[in-house]
Amino acid sequence: MMTVEGLNQYYGGSHTLRGISMTAEMGQCTALLGRNGVGKTTLLRCLMGVLPVASGSVHFEGADITRRSPHERAAMGLAYVPQGREIFARLTVEENIWMGMATKPARDARRIKGEIFELFPVLKEMLGRRGGDLSGGQQQQLAIARALVSEPKLIILDEPTEGIQPSIIKDIERVIRLLRERGDIAILLCEQYFDFARALADRFVVLSRGEVVAKGAKEEMDSPEVRRHLAV
Repeated sequence: MMTVEGLNQYYGGSHTLRGISMTAEMGQCTALLGRNGVGKTTLLRCLMGVLPVASGSVHFEGADITRRSPHERAAMGLAYVPQGREIFARLTVEENIWMGMATKPARDARRIKGEIFELFPVLKEMLGRRGGDLSGGQQQQLAIARALVSEPKLIILDEPTEGIQPSIIKDIERVIRLLRERGDIAILLCEQYFDFARALADRFVVLSRGEVVAKGAKEEMDSPEVRRHLAV
């Protein structure tokens, strides 16, 4: 689905990403792990085209998208739920969801599919409320719903449990699990909460100082090598 080869990125004089190579496969959840400040969000922003890369390549469904703009990538089937949610605070819940369909042809963006409200029932009850009036957990559900209405082939989730109450973390885990089991979407999950990531991941990648230092199948996530790079 997505293949990253030898990706390098700089911020001023800092070499922030160093030769990153990884894949995200259809029907699987790939967990991106690492301590704070190791380059995880920078990598996700590069994959979505928000930040430029200095060298290396990003391929999606066989097409080279390394220099494609964010809106071109969105139209191809990439969706991004950023850290901090970044919902439109002054728009209603319904208007926020409609914004997720901006890349779809008009004929395909005439209604919000009921599946979204099956995944997130609370949003149906709040369609007329402003996004900024929702709790942090409700905003996170809205941000994921906004991404899913574009019917992506790959969804990128950056710290979806950050600052969220346990009950909503369970709801978000349920949704990600359902998406993975459906088998028609690739999931790239960046997460600090190790147990949450381990419960959902099929594969994992660990970053440290902008480099991939470990990767493999879910069964290897508990290895001392992985734990060493995640310990505070």
